[in-house]
Amino acid sequence: MASEAPTSATSPWTPFAQPVFRALWIASLASQVGTWMHGVGAAWLMTSLAASPLLVALVQTATNAPLFVLAIPAGALADILDRRKLLLATQLWMLAAAASMAGVTYWGAMTPAALLALTAALAVGAGFNAPAWQATTPDLVPRSELPNAVALNGMLINLSRVIGPALGGVVIGFAGPAAVFGLNALSFLGVVAVLAGWRRPATLNGLPAEKFLQSIRAGLRYALHAQGYRSVLARTAAFLFPASALWALLPTLARGQLSLGPTGYGALVGTLGVGAVVGTWLLPRIRRQLSNNAYTALATLLVAVGFVVLPRIDLPIAAGVLLALMGVAWIVMLSSLNFAAQAGAASWARGRALSVFLVFFFGSFALGSAIWGTVAHFAGIEASFRAAAGTMLLGLALVPYLSLASTEGLNLVPSQHWPAPSLLVAPDLERGPVLVAIEYRIPAEHEVEFLDLVYRLRASRLRDGAYGWGVFRDLEAPQIFVEVFFAPSWAEHLRHHQRVTEDDAKLQVAIERLQVQGFSVKITHRIAARPSGPSES
Repeated sequence: MASEAPTSATSPWTPFAQPVFRALWIASLASQVGTWMHGVGAAWLMTSLAASPLLVALVQTATNAPLFVLAIPAGALADILDRRKLLLATQLWMLAAAASMAGVTYWGAMTPAALLALTAALAVGAGFNAPAWQATTPDLVPRSELPNAVALNGMLINLSRVIGPALGGVVIGFAGPAAVFGLNALSFLGVVAVLAGWRRPATLNGLPAEKFLQSIRAGLRYALHAQGYRSVLARTAAFLFPASALWALLPTLARGQLSLGPTGYGALVGTLGVGAVVGTWLLPRIRRQLSNNAYTALATLLVAVGFVVLPRIDLPIAAGVLLALMGVAWIVMLSSLNFAAQAGAASWARGRALSVFLVFFFGSFALGSAIWGTVAHFAGIEASFRAAAGTMLLGLALVPYLSLASTEGLNLVPSQHWPAPSLLVAPDLERGPVLVAIEYRIPAEHEVEFLDLVYRLRASRLRDGAYGWGVFRDLEAPQIFVEVFFAPSWAEHLRHHQRVTEDDAKLQVAIERLQVQGFSVKITHRIAARPSGPSES
């Protein structure tokens, strides 16, 4: 998102001047605290219902697997539906799921299978909520205040990570897990109240809304071709797959090796939050001193070393200190991953691009939790942590080749530099495919530079909706090169006009400067012609 916010407000607190952002931030803090309390309650309850490390680890799988499965369709819905209404529906669903968990637990009917099923039901709501939630912040604040709004949202998560687990442990100790689940259900009410009163401005582009499956395809295409986005996805999986061992195995380690009760376990998880808050404060300084590759590699190394040391510690205080240090590394990595994903997501595809990021995020977490829990079940917790540490160190090999900085500095603001097509025939919006041809006349001395630049256009064309891209040389007139690509329909090509960015415009200008002097590019549009009548299929 930094690419769409070239300037930032002078004070980090200026987004709070926006009434809806301020109210939603406060309500979200309460809700996030409830979520962290709930997570502690679910994990601790499973240690009481079943002694198996695998079942305890599967709580994390049940929490993250629905977000993995639902992220793509949820991202499409976030971009084609009213986000406010979608968020309201998901918040009410999560309220009902948390209340159900409270009731079942209170009446003593909870079983391991029921706990996993209700945890998954709660995660279904979170899965549909997450892409819309991440894509909503730019609707709440002016563009100049967006970087500060994102930072404040990060602070919200870290504050809740400190308060929620510790408070959850205390509540479990005094009133049991049912009370934690009930408080989490109540915590959704504030967010529901704010969303119910928010009147989100409508955005009109003169084109019909994309169809659901079409929207999903567009999101996947964007993630595949947007500059640097595949690097972000690969680095996300390489870190979070092994890192999930911490959350999967910590409840079993706390109850067994450290002999902690629910209050102690909550405090232990809270130390991770303390480290995350410190890491948030240190991150701007770290970024000024080290390159992206350097500080993300150091953060990964610190977590891997922590995995080797943690299962050999018997003192809760020592474990808490180590977890606080790991919390610093954790937030450095998660902030870097999230910022890179946000920076590489254009406004028109924000929900869908971030949903693909969430697929890798939660999918790695869910799969890793199940695998590390299985290893711990058969070989012990220490062996599982060591295997996760080794996997994390193997992932360091990707750092030099897949930098998270590859999405920084992008200017994805729509440029509107493509001229409106001049047509004698106005086609039906759903007719297609459409063939677009752009003719350039390039002198021999500029051919090499031209081809280098024009091939850089390929990714942006495919990212924004084109397919079948290519560049062809005219054999009868060797100075003429024709760039061609297809769009599925006329409506999709018009959307392409709205999606080209300021970075695309700069590249286009650089290409056109190489042309024969006095020659202007020639753009033609052709649409598929089919016979009419019964033979048409």
